[in-house]
Formats: sequence, structure tokens, C-alpha cells
Amino acid sequence: MQIEFYKYQGTGNDFIIMDNRDKRYDSLTRQQVAFLCDRRFGIGADGLMLLNTHPGYDFEMKYYNSDGRESTMCGNGGRCLTQFAYDIGIDKTSFSFLAVDGPHEANINEKVVALKMNDVNQVRHDHGDYILNTGSPHYVQFTNDVMHLDVYKKGKEIRHNKEFEKEGINVNFVEQTELTDRIIVRTYERGVEDETFSCGTGVTAAALVSAHNDSGFNRVEVKTKGGLLSVEYEKKGDTFKNIWLSGPAVKVFSGTIEID
Repeated sequence: MQIEFYKYQGTGNDFIIMDNRDKRYDSLTRQQVAFLCDRRFGIGADGLMLLNTHPGYDFEMKYYNSDGRESTMCGNGGRCLTQFAYDIGIDKTSFSFLAVDGPHEANINEKVVALKMNDVNQVRHDHGDYILNTGSPHYVQFTNDVMHLDVYKKGKEIRHNKEFEKEGINVNFVEQTELTDRIIVRTYERGVEDETFSCGTGVTAAALVSAHNDSGFNRVEVKTKGGLLSVEYEKKGDTFKNIWLSGPAVKVFSGTIEID
């Protein structure tokens, strides 16, 4: 099978994207997806997305982790897929699309793509750490000097402990800067089973538990290994609404590849 693909990245979180509006890639297997995402033998990416059609929406997002398994919501992926939809001729600046965790809105303004995330109504406190779901499950731990932390080792330990081993969890290590509205985040992602340069749902989770205003509007700037993102939201207790994840979404290259 010949695949026509597009490579996009959002703050270093990179994705293979395929235009599947004619359903030509419906038969992709887990092994084929894993091969395409392999950085040595395939194209290389943190994940793969199909842009599908769906009645009542501009498009539908189908997302696979680099291990080939269909996965939960990907924030940077949703932003990149929105930019891709615009690039291939869905000529709008405000989009409505369907993902595995439900409907989403997204806006394009110059070089920034903003994605509305689902509301978060529960944060679990775990011995000073936090567990919450921002479309994907996340564990958040605050630390000092995060850029010198062994994220692979410590993230793997948490992701594979008895509580999380079966379903998996993404693990985020967060450093609070001297400014209350700025944090640094590094993430170990399940499905990739390694650190990624950025994780949209992870950045969102880290920003929510880093609120500087416990009752009202918050804007948190987030530095990742791959660049800068921002998260805006309304907070009241452990309830978060009107959550918007914003940052760049960039086409890297496109091409074709033959797979078995």
C-alpha cells in the first residue's frame, strides 16, 4: 500500500497525518502504524493521526500512539490536525471537530492554534502529587531543577507501578519558576514509553494544578523542551472550565511511503 503522509509538529511533539476523508486508510493495522512511527525504519513520530469526516463537524480526529495502539486525546495532535485541515483547504479560522473524548473547538490566529479542552471536574491529591484527566490520564509531580531530572527513569517507574501499569498514565515533572504564572514541564508519555519534547494534555494538566488564582481566570505560560505553550482557564476549587491550550503547529514535510 502506498501512503501519502504529512509530518507536523507542535513544540517538538511530532505527528504523521493522513487525509482519510475517502477512507483509504481505514484498514491500517497496529503493526503498520508502529512501523510508520518508528524513527529508524519508518517516518518517525510520537503518534499518527487520521483526518476523517463526521456529520455535523468539520472533521473527526483519530489518534494512535507510536506503539500502534489507538489512544486517548492528544492536545498537540488536535492543534496540528486543525492546522492540517486548514492547509488542505478547509478554509476556516474556527473549527469544530470530534475526538475520542468528545467535541472540541479550535481557532487559528496567524501562527497560533488554540484548542479548547474538555472541562476537568476532579483532581486527586496523592502525597503531594496530582492525578487528573485532561482527555488523557496524567500524573503531575513538582520538582526542582527539572531540566537535570532523569525523566525517563522516574517517569517509567511511576507509569509502571502497580496502580497504573495496566492502563498506563502519562507522567509530568513540573518546576515552578520565580514567576507564579510560568512553569517548566517535562513529560514521560505512555504509548511512546519515553520522554517527548512536549505533551499538550500534560502541559494542560500541569497548568491546571499550577493555578495562581483559585477563583477565576488563570493564564499559565509553559516551557517545554520543544518550545512554549500557554493554557488559559477558569478555576473554582477543583473544577476547571473554558480551558484553552495555545501554541504553534507547523508543517515539517510531506511525502509518500510504501508499506506492506
